[in-house]
Formats: sequence, structure tokens, C-alpha cells
Amino acid sequence: MDGDKPTPADMDMPGGFPSTPSTLSLNRLTPSREFPLVNNRESFASVRRSQNLSSGGFSSIKDHGREHTYLDGVAGDAADDARPNDASPSSSKQTITAAQAHRTLTEVSSDESEQTDVEPRFEPIKTTAERPNVQRRDSNFKTEDDLFQAISRRRSTASGAESQEEHDEIERLMSRMFGQARQQQSEEENTRHAGVIFRNLTVKGTGLGASLQPTVGDIFLGLPRFLKNLLTKGPKAATGKPPVRELLSNFNGCVRPGEMLLVLGRPGSGCTTFLKTFCNQRAGYEAVLGDVTYGGTDAKRMAKDFRGEIIYNPEDDLHYATLTVRHTLTFALRTRTPGKESRMEGESREDYVKEFLRVAAKLLWIEHTMDTKVGNEYIRGVSGGERKRVSIAEALITRASVQGWDNSSKGLDASTAVEYVQSLRALTNMAQVSTAVSLYQAGESLYKLVDKVLLIDNGQCLYYGASDRAKQYFIDLGFDCPERWTTADFLTSVTDPHERSIRPGWEDRIPRSAQDFADVYRKSEAYQRNLDDIRDYEAQLEEQQRTRVENRSKKNEKKNYTIPFHQQVVALTKRQALVMLGDKASLIGKWGGIVFQGLIVGSLFYNLPNTAAGAFTRGGVLFFVLLFNALLALAEQTAAFEAKPILLKHKNFSFYRPAAYTLAQTVVDIPLVLIQVVLFDVIIYWMTGLAPTPSQFFISILILWLVTMTTYAFFRAVAAVFKTLDDATKLTGVAIQILIVYTGYLIPPSSMHPWFSWLRWINWLQYGFECLMANEFYRLQLDCVSPYLVPQGPNAEPQYQSCTLQGSQPGETVVAGDAYINQSFSYTRSHLWRNFGFLWAFFGFFLVISMLGMESMKPNAGGAAVTVFKRGQVPKDLKKSIETGGRKGNGLDEEAGHSGEKIGPLDNGNAEQERRDEKAMRSVAKNETIFTFQDVNYTIPYQGGERKLLQNVQGFVRPGKLTALMGASGAGKTTLLNTLAQRINFGVVTGDFLIDGRPLPKSFQRATGFAEQLDIHEPTATVREALQFSALLRQPKEVPKKEKYEYCETIIELLEMQDIAGATIGTVGEGLNAEQRKRLTIGVELASKPELLMFLDEPTSGLDSGAAFNIVRFLRKLADAGQAILCTIHQPSAVLFENFDELILLKSGGRVVYAGELGQDSETMIKYFESNGGPQCPPDANPAEWMLEVIGAGNPDYKGQDWGDVWLQSKNYNEQSKEMAQMIEQRRNVQHSKNVRDDREYAMPLWTQTVAVTKRSFIAYWRTPNYIMGKMILHVFTGLFSTFTFWRLGNASIDMQSRLFSIFMTLTISPPLIQQLQPVFLHSRNIFQSRENNAKIYSWFAFTTAAVLVEIPYAIVAAALYFNCWWWGMIGYHMTGFPSGFTFLCIIIFELYYVGFGQAIAAFSPNDLLASLFVPLFFTFIVSFCGVVVPPMQLPYFWRSWMYWVTPFHYLLEAFLAVAIHDQAVQCSSGEFARFQAPPGETCETYAQSYIDQAGGYLQTGADGLCEICQYATGDEFGRQFSVYYSNIWRNFGILWGFILFNYAVVYLSTYLRFRGRNPFKGVLTRMKQKKAAK
Repeated sequence: MDGDKPTPADMDMPGGFPSTPSTLSLNRLTPSREFPLVNNRESFASVRRSQNLSSGGFSSIKDHGREHTYLDGVAGDAADDARPNDASPSSSKQTITAAQAHRTLTEVSSDESEQTDVEPRFEPIKTTAERPNVQRRDSNFKTEDDLFQAISRRRSTASGAESQEEHDEIERLMSRMFGQARQQQSEEENTRHAGVIFRNLTVKGTGLGASLQPTVGDIFLGLPRFLKNLLTKGPKAATGKPPVRELLSNFNGCVRPGEMLLVLGRPGSGCTTFLKTFCNQRAGYEAVLGDVTYGGTDAKRMAKDFRGEIIYNPEDDLHYATLTVRHTLTFALRTRTPGKESRMEGESREDYVKEFLRVAAKLLWIEHTMDTKVGNEYIRGVSGGERKRVSIAEALITRASVQGWDNSSKGLDASTAVEYVQSLRALTNMAQVSTAVSLYQAGESLYKLVDKVLLIDNGQCLYYGASDRAKQYFIDLGFDCPERWTTADFLTSVTDPHERSIRPGWEDRIPRSAQDFADVYRKSEAYQRNLDDIRDYEAQLEEQQRTRVENRSKKNEKKNYTIPFHQQVVALTKRQALVMLGDKASLIGKWGGIVFQGLIVGSLFYNLPNTAAGAFTRGGVLFFVLLFNALLALAEQTAAFEAKPILLKHKNFSFYRPAAYTLAQTVVDIPLVLIQVVLFDVIIYWMTGLAPTPSQFFISILILWLVTMTTYAFFRAVAAVFKTLDDATKLTGVAIQILIVYTGYLIPPSSMHPWFSWLRWINWLQYGFECLMANEFYRLQLDCVSPYLVPQGPNAEPQYQSCTLQGSQPGETVVAGDAYINQSFSYTRSHLWRNFGFLWAFFGFFLVISMLGMESMKPNAGGAAVTVFKRGQVPKDLKKSIETGGRKGNGLDEEAGHSGEKIGPLDNGNAEQERRDEKAMRSVAKNETIFTFQDVNYTIPYQGGERKLLQNVQGFVRPGKLTALMGASGAGKTTLLNTLAQRINFGVVTGDFLIDGRPLPKSFQRATGFAEQLDIHEPTATVREALQFSALLRQPKEVPKKEKYEYCETIIELLEMQDIAGATIGTVGEGLNAEQRKRLTIGVELASKPELLMFLDEPTSGLDSGAAFNIVRFLRKLADAGQAILCTIHQPSAVLFENFDELILLKSGGRVVYAGELGQDSETMIKYFESNGGPQCPPDANPAEWMLEVIGAGNPDYKGQDWGDVWLQSKNYNEQSKEMAQMIEQRRNVQHSKNVRDDREYAMPLWTQTVAVTKRSFIAYWRTPNYIMGKMILHVFTGLFSTFTFWRLGNASIDMQSRLFSIFMTLTISPPLIQQLQPVFLHSRNIFQSRENNAKIYSWFAFTTAAVLVEIPYAIVAAALYFNCWWWGMIGYHMTGFPSGFTFLCIIIFELYYVGFGQAIAAFSPNDLLASLFVPLFFTFIVSFCGVVVPPMQLPYFWRSWMYWVTPFHYLLEAFLAVAIHDQAVQCSSGEFARFQAPPGETCETYAQSYIDQAGGYLQTGADGLCEICQYATGDEFGRQFSVYYSNIWRNFGILWGFILFNYAVVYLSTYLRFRGRNPFKGVLTRMKQKKAAK
């Protein structure tokens, strides 16, 4: 009970007690909470000891020869009467005043004045080592493990005080980390900034809280609307930024060391804003006014010099999924191990890490998980509760003085949530931390663990003060706390007009608005007590500051990071290596892919000849190798953004400087990139026959490695500088184009236009390419062979022949490699090491940029959430406000748009509302069927064997009853729900599922409603559209459309969502809030008029208590209206639990421990457990939490009876079985409705489904201007870039080549476009897969058709944009008519091809990651064999015989190029002629004309008399060497349509196999696994 629990700051037991701080604590000894502060520290210390109040007499312990006496005075059950509010003169129970306690102790402890130097709030912790003379009774604890069992007991049952020896033993353990010896040794401990005071804290932010849904139309209508606003409403309204609003107004309070503050409020009231400012996280807010001090030091100084002492924990647990718990915590410890001046004497860093890790793991119950991966939603790891405890351990390791925890119990069941908060309580006590924590559904046992409570609504402070006075404060204001309501629920209900209970006679006297509450509080005694508390604590701060000054040294002048920079880099390097190795599959997969690609490319360029024919392809292979390795680095960008949240959390925790992280990543890259480069280069280098000397080979490896490292650094720098992946992708898309085109291979430097040629100087790939080319060619002698050797014929002699290869000399048939690269590319071997230096400079530059970018990132930036409305459907009161940028009209909810109920004035006519609800409820479809399930077993294959998730489950769900399905985390609640709803598609399910005693009809899935735990909806749809879509496709086709839509309006009214019916669903933060989304999820299911039953999975998860109450109250109404409802639920308060009629309770292993009625106040269920050996249920306990404790849910040390066996042998079980048999018999012949009887799988015909889904997809695209604009901008930019790169091509040979490369570049824009469209396709597939397919709303065919059709119009518009940007500036200006028209057709075909290609890859990929990895793999194939990289005639026969013919780009390229070069006369430039002397007595014509007639090209005599041969006379001749023929263009056009249709066929087939067909490989794989297991 309250009275006999020592206070949290009681450091005689350094572990503290994770329980309610005593009402007799020093701060609460008198009813007014005002007490004369004892002036001298010695007396204060002795009074602090007086708080150790247990039962029975005095016990004394000697410490250094002095006696400390523990006063054991108060009767154990004096708790309630000792509460300050209830204390009265007539009270018969004993109360102790501060003065009495002080006197008693001063008499006993006369030499207290010799006390060592201590800060006022810090009790020196007595360690075992310092007490050689301790008189102790025999300990009950034989081993340390027994001791930890005691801690576990202490945490899992917060009742009663511990025995003295338990007290001492726990102290012994805790003192290892937080003992006096360590405190006295530690400079760090003596210079802490513990305790927070905030005065007049006001936070301002920008934003309206509401906005309009942007659409593609805004791009065109934005300017006209702006001009209209400018003319009608003035320049301020037209250009005005959103107004600045107060998110928090004038907060005052203090949280002392060792105190815990609970922050309560509905979502959007300002809890997160408060926690962030409490933890000095001020980024993202317009202004933070008022004074916040930490141990007397102001916030600005703390942010600059003592960042490491304050931490903020966001809602999510952010850890590297592939690291084990041990590695995660060891890393944190290494970065926060103090210097030797703050460690024990002789204790090394490793000792400190080991000891702290051992104690933290045992204390937080995560010992058994140490070698398990932390995991996430994709990677299997520890459970949710264990992951939370890993987060607490990390916080414990930081030894931060101030900690904030934001809604961290989200997603935990009740028992795990209690353990979690108890761990926080222990941490607060042990480390003397000032902790603030916000919890959305805080049970009474959680509430009892805190010292103070803050209630926020609309940014106003409604109450701040002692937690045990809060309830009485609001009762005194005229509110009533209904029976069994938890205090936290009562406090938050006060802020909700629909939920609060008002005492009779107070209806007109209570405060209504948040402002009224704040005004009342400021005039109250509670506010005065708060100010007194602040003043009192401020008086003690001087002492704390003096201690800090005395202990200050150079080392702790600043406390931002514990270890120096170089040690951070070392620790991070080890951690990054473990992260990489933890994901071996990805690493091996990546390297396997590299080897595979290497073999393909190697075979493509197999055994290049040392002749003129191999010159260009030799450059091609070097370019390919360089580019491939560089572009592999692109994946780094995505990885960098994924790791950002963890990095920011660690920055906030001051584990390391972000710059150290950048360096460590680079260090880890060195060997990994080297392996990657060696794997690729070794294969290709020797397969293609590049220069075989060791020096050339190793130089090529070195250059490749350095270029790849530089490119990694570049992509990381981009990721560090940009906030979102979308923004970064825009830049990298441009950068990749520049890197490829301006390397010097596609366009020789001499052909570059001046406006872009400078780009090659900032392109590090160009320097790398020059190094590789010079390294390869400088010793090479290229023999001139046909067709490069001219002229040829019987009369030709070597001295009168020449080579068409650049760099050749007249009369020479061998071309020197260095001359070739010098003339073609202006490259020279002398630049090799110069360029090597330049590459290092680029590398260093990018590294510095990423380090600076990382350092400037702000963790936990605050901001306002927004509700987004469809234009034309905005509530009237908001319309003006949105139009004028908030200049006129009302302000909205401070933090999250509007927090829930109504935006407009509140409707006080509750009776009227009730009548409307009743009327609406009557129109809701009733269920009349009974659903029974018996002997349900579910088995999955597991690690070579099998694992049973459900065992012999039986029960029923009947109309008019609300049934709860409960159990501990991992007991199989959701599994059972999915099994009952027939949604399991893995493993083996057996059992009888019957509707009215008959097998389930085919219409079962669409005739039941299933509200998922994750609220999955099409984010661009409005609330009304989502309901209409569900009603249209799920209600029977016989119901007219008008009637379906009218029913939706009924549902909107019933769910009280009229004001947000026109709001788009959006994402959390920009769209509906959590409660609104949950209501919508239920509404969407109701809109389908489920005739059989409703399933709900965790409908209250992640909601605050008010929202949870509203949802359950609504379910209760539905059940009363005749619905049959089964819902899983965790963390229910007693009030929520009362709403349920029946319960199915599971224990771990999926076994039933109780199924049946709950009874009034859960009496039936309680009697069952009590009569079968369970402990008595205390009258004020929450039955939902009590029953979980009884069955040992979540307690690994549970040693009691197996309640599963008890149930099977119980009378209740037999009665239930009989009742079910009777039900089945009675209902067997009941007539079902036509809708249930019909055997249609879908309610509507396929055509209606397809039209509805396609319409929804078009609306979704129209409302996603970001995606559409991204697509269009990429087309416009690449088109313009290409046209200005190849501006107005002439007719020289090189211009023909440029035409080829310009077309080739057009084809290479497809990968970024595919990467853009795949997530959109996969996102809509996820919505279909997660909810709509299971609910049988529409078929896979309708989904696929919509996904395919919606892309086509945008692809055609994009084609038109690209064509007009690209074609006319390049060659189209003199090629109007048919060539331009046909080219436009080709562009359209290309667009359709890549859209289908991208969707086909996405359709057979299981997730985004694999889809994005498949794109480069498949694309490399298509591009490599199309005849550009290696001309068709030079392809190895194997590839030429089949791969060349099945590559779509072969046909596309031929169609494009044939038209672009047809009938174009070639005029060689001076450097392109092959020059030679005619033999004596012959003219050029007589000597070479016969050759020209046969081989093509043209001949002329130069000014110096030498013969000059141009290799091509027309463009068609140029095309011939690439097997491009004009006569094939329409054939190619037709074949390309075949490829497009093939792509779409793959999309349909893959989708069919995923959702309908049996995967042909699945059976084979299962059989193989079974054989393995059998062996």
C-alpha cells in the first residue's frame, strides 16, 4: 500500500522500488505539501533517511562506525489515510510530520554532522565494500540468480515492502553501478545536471492544422488561384506563410532527480511537444520561450556543452535489426564508458563494459536474449517487449540525467507495459534521473509508479503536481470518477466533452474549454504548491552547482561525447562490420550477383583481339567495368536513408559524432569494396584478354577501387545533405546522366559543346576512365584489319594502305595504342598519377561534405500534423481559414490538426445525438447466425520440424454479444482470429468451422467484416469515398447504388465523422489521426453490411484511453444492435473490459484457459479462477490484468499450474461443449439470407469491380502530383540534357555515332523511371493483399487491370514531353514529316515497354527491395546484347545466335536509328579520313575506287596530294556495321508490340499465381524440406 513504500529517491536501496512513492515522502509529509526545508545538509540527509518506513520498531546499521537508524513506524495499511487530501485530525491512523521524523533521527544519530559531502538530493549510496562491520541476518539468497529472481518478483508484483535482507542484497548489486564508491570516484557523477525546472515555457509552431489535397490540376491552376487571391483578399492572404500558433502555453514545474513525471493528454494536445522541449529537442519549432534549466544550467548551454546528459526516446524502438542484443548494448557501453577519473580504481574499460552489461541484462530481464538479433518487421528477432527493454538498457547506459519517453508502451500488452514502466521506475531510482514519460493507456498499476502528473489539452496546462492529488483536484472542480476507472483515464476524460462525468449540480460550474481549465488551475492551491515546490528545489540547486564547480576538471568541462573522436571511429568500425556480417545473406547475394554479372560481361567481350577491331570494344569493356562498380554504390543512398533514424537517435544519446559514423562506414567499405572490385575485375580482366602484365592489372584494380570508393562517398554525401530520399533521387538522377555521358567514352572531348564540356572536369569517372584507358593502351600495338584497313584488294600493298582508326599514320598498318587514345580522347599515360591524385581529392571532398551534412542533421524535429481535405468538401468553418492562409478564421488544434471529435462548435444536445444514433443503429445490418469452431489446430513448419501455434481451441460467437479474445503477447490471439476468418495461407489448419451447424459458405469472407490491426487504406481516398467503395463492391448486386451510398451516410453519422467525411485518409501526420483511422477501418467493414459476424484485431492498439473508450463504446452499441463481434484486445482498463460479454482467454502455445461469459463486473470469470486455485481478486483490481497475472502471462518464471489442463478438466468446459452441440442441432435448419446462400465469391460482377478499381486508381494518381511531377520532370530534364549535349548534330562520322549514343541514352533513362513506378505498384498491391483481397472486395484481375491502365495516359504525355525536348534540338529540325512521326511512335512504344517491364518485375518480386535489385540485373541483359555495347557481328556466337534476337532493345534501337540516319549523306571531318599515298603512276581513283565501290564510303584527294578515304558515304552504310536496316522498321514496330503484350501478360500471370494459382515451385520446395527434416 502507499504508506509503507519507501520513496523513489530513497537511496538506501539504490535500486529504489518500482512502486508508488510514499505519501509520507519528505515532500508530502504535510497536507499542504509545504514544509520547512532543513537548512543544513546533514540534517537534510538524516531526514532523507527517515523515509525508510517499514513495519515494526527500529533497526540500525553501522556505517564507518556511525549508526544510521531506520525508523519503522507506520502501520502497513495506512496508505489511503496518509494521503494529504484525506489527512484529518480525527484520523485514527498514525501520521508523521517532517519535524517528528527529523527529531527522532537527530536523537538517535547524534554524529550525523560528520556526514560526507553530498548534494542535497543525492543520498550517498552505501556499498558493501564500505561496510565491514555490517550486522546482517542470514541472507536467503544463496546465489546472485536468487537475488535476480527477487528483483523480478519485486517488479512483477508491486505489492508490499521487501524484507530487510532483500533490500540489502539488491542494494549490493545496484551499488556496483550506482554505489557511493563509484559516485565518490566519479567526476562524471559529481558534475551532473540532474533535475529540470521550467518556468513560463511557451512553444510556438507554424501551420494551420488543415490543408487542401494537392492534385495534378494544381500545377496548371496554381497561378490563376494565386492571382485571384491577390486581387480579392490582398497580398498577405495570397503569399502569407501559415500563421504562428502556440503549441504549449505558459507551463511551470520542476522534476527533481529520482522523480518520474507522467504526461497525459489526448493525441494532438501537445504531449510530444512538451517532451521534446523538456528534453531540449527544439528543432522544427518556430520559437521556444521561457526558462528551462537543467540542474541550474540553462538550455542553451546544455545544448552546446552537455548534450550527453539529456536524451529523448521516440515512440519507435530504433536499433540495427541484424545486430544481436549483446552487440547493440556493448557498442552503446563502449561509446559511453567514462575515463579512468570516473571509473573505479584498477577498473579497465573492458571490465566496466562487462560488469555494466551483466547487471543491466539481469536487471531488465534480457539475459536470455543476449545472442538473439534485435530484429524488426522483416527480420526475426526478440519480441516487442524485449525490444523495449533493450531501449531502456541503452538509456541506462547513457547515465543521462534527464530522460523523456514518448508513448513508448504502444503495442505492448498490459503485463509487458507494466514491466516496462517498472523498469523505467527502477532506472529513475538507481541513477537519480529526472524522467518524463507519456503513456496513452496507463493502467492504475502504472499510474502508481509516478511521482507527478501533467495533464495537457490544446497546449494548455490543466494540472501539474503530485500524482496522488490529481484525482481529488478534478473531483473538487465538479467532475466525477466513475467506479473502476483508472486515475489516468479519469484525468484524460476530463478534457473530452463526450466522455467526462460531471457531479450532479455542477453542470454549469465546471470549466469547459482548455483555456478555462488553465485559468482555474492558475488560481488553485495546486498551482501554488507547484510554485513552492519549484522555489524549494531552486534553493537546493545552489548546493548542487557548488558541488559541480568543486569537481569540475578539463575532462568534464563539456559532456557532449564520452570518448574521443578516434575511439568513436574504432567502436563504430567494429559495429558497422557486425551490422554487415549480421546480414550475410544480402552480402553473399550481392557478391554472387557481381560474379554472375562479371561472367556475363566477360563472355560478351570474350577474348578481345589486339587489332583495330578491338579498339573501340576495349574502351567499352573498361567503361562498363567502371560504370558497373560505380552504380552499385547507388544502393548506398537508400541504405543511408534507412539508417538515418538510428543515427539521429544515437546522436541524441551522444554515443558518437555523426562524422565519426561517416568515417567508420568508409573504413568498413575499404575491404568490402576491394572484394567487390576484385571479384568483378578478375573475371572480366582475364576473360576479355586485357593487358596481361602484373603492373597493369594491379593499377586497374587500384583505380577501380578508388573510383568506386569515391562514388560511394558521393552518394553518401547526397544522402547526408538532403532530408528525404525523394529529394536526393532527383539530384542523383541528374548526376548519373552527367557521369555516364561526360566520361569521354560516349562523346569524345572534341565533340563536346562548350556549354556542357566543363562537366567532364568535375566528373571523377572521367579521370578514372583516362587512367584505365592509358594503363591499357600505352603499350598496345593495334594491327589494322578489315574493315579498318583501306584500300583492300589484290593490288594493295602495306606501304600504300592506311587505317581508318584514329591515330593511324599514312602508310602504316599498325596503330600505336597511345596515339589512338590521344587522338580519339586526348588521353595520355603521363596523366595517370596526376588523375590518381585528383581522385583522392574528390574522395576527400565528398567525405568532408558527408561529415558536415551528418553533423548538421537535427534529431527529432518537431512540427505540426495536418488534416488534408478534398477541394469542395471542406467544413464551412475551415474553408475561409485555408483559403487565406489562416489570416482569418479560427485556429485549430495545436499539434495534430484537430484531435478527434468535432472541429466546429460542440453539439451539447447529447440526448438528440443519442436519438440519432439509435435510429442509425436500427438500420445497421443485424446478424442472426451463430459461428462455432471446435478442435481448431494450426501447425507450421519450423526449423526442420513443426510447431503448433493453436491447440484444440473451441468456442462460439453469437449475435448481440461482444466477445473479447485475450492472452499475453505471443499467445496466438491474432493467429486464432486469422484462422477463424479463413485468412491463413501457410501451414496446416484443422478443425470444424460452422455457421449455424453448416460448413462455411463460399461467400463467408465477404459476408464477414474484418478490421485489421494496421489501418490499411488507399491514402488518397477521402473517408466518404473509402466507405462508398466498400459498399459498392461488397453489398449484393441486387441493392441499388443509391441505397448503398445512403447507407454510407448513415455509417458516417454513426461514427461521428461528418466533419472529416471530405478529408483524405493520408498517412499518419498528414491525414487522419490514429483514432479517426481506426473508426474508418471499422466503418469500411460496416459499409459492407456484414451478415455473419465482425472480426476486429486490436481495435484499441496505439490509441489514447479516451479514443479506446469511444471505439469500445461504439462496438458495444453495435453488439446491442444485433451484431456478432469477436475482437482481440490488449491493455484494456477495467472500464473497457466491462463492455464485453464473453471472453476467450489464451495462454502461450495457443491453448484456451477460459472461454465463456464474463458476468457482471467479470464475476463469472473471477469465480472460475478463484475456485480452481487462483489467488483472490482484490476489489479494486482490474480483472483484465488480474487474470493475465493469474495464468502467468508474460512471466518467464511462472511455476504455477497449467491452466490449459485445468480448463479441459473443468465443469465449464463440459457445459460449453454441451451448449455448442445444442446450438448446432437447433440452428441446422435455419433459413439463411439469399446473400449468404449464393455461392458468388464476389458480390459484384467483374466488370463493375474493374471499373470501380480503375476509377479509384485514376483518382489516386490525380491526387499524387509528386509522383506525376517527378516522372514528368525527369523526362523534361533528360530530354533537354540530351538535346543540348548532342545539339544540332552535323553529318560527320562522329555525328552518326552521336546519333546512336543519343538514342542509346534515351533507352537508359528507363531504370530511374522504373525505380519510381515500382513502389507505387507495390504499394497498391500491398493494400490489395493485406485487406481487400482477403475481404473479397474485388478480384486480382480488377486490381491488375487498374494498375496497368492508370499508367498508360501518363506514359503517353511523358513521351510527348520527352520527344519535344529531345528530338527537335538534336536532328529533328531538318527531319520533319515521316521520320519525326515515326520517332514519336517509337518513344510511345518505349514508354509502354518500360512501364510494362517495371510492373512485370514488381509483380513477381515479393517486396520493394528485391524489385529494385532485379531492375539493374534484367536491364543489364537487355542493354548489353542490343548491339551498341558490342556490335552484333562482334558478339560471341553463343549470344548472337539467340540473346541478340530476344532482346527488345535490339528492335527498338534499330527502329530509332534507321530512321535517324536514313538517306543522310556522311561528310567526314579532317581527322576521320584514312590517309595514304597512291602507288607511283596511279591516281587515288584508279588505285582505290574499286574498293570503295565494293566496301562503301567515299574517296577524295587531299590538299597535300594524299588519298583520303571516308569509311561511310551515307548514314545507312554506318548503320550496317550495327546491323541496322531501314527496311526493318515496321517489322520491329510490330515485334515491340509483342514484347509489350508479353510484359503485361507477365504482370497478369504473376499476380494470378500470387493470389490464386498454386506456385509450381512451392510444392517441390516443401517436399525437399520435409525430406531434409526426415533425414
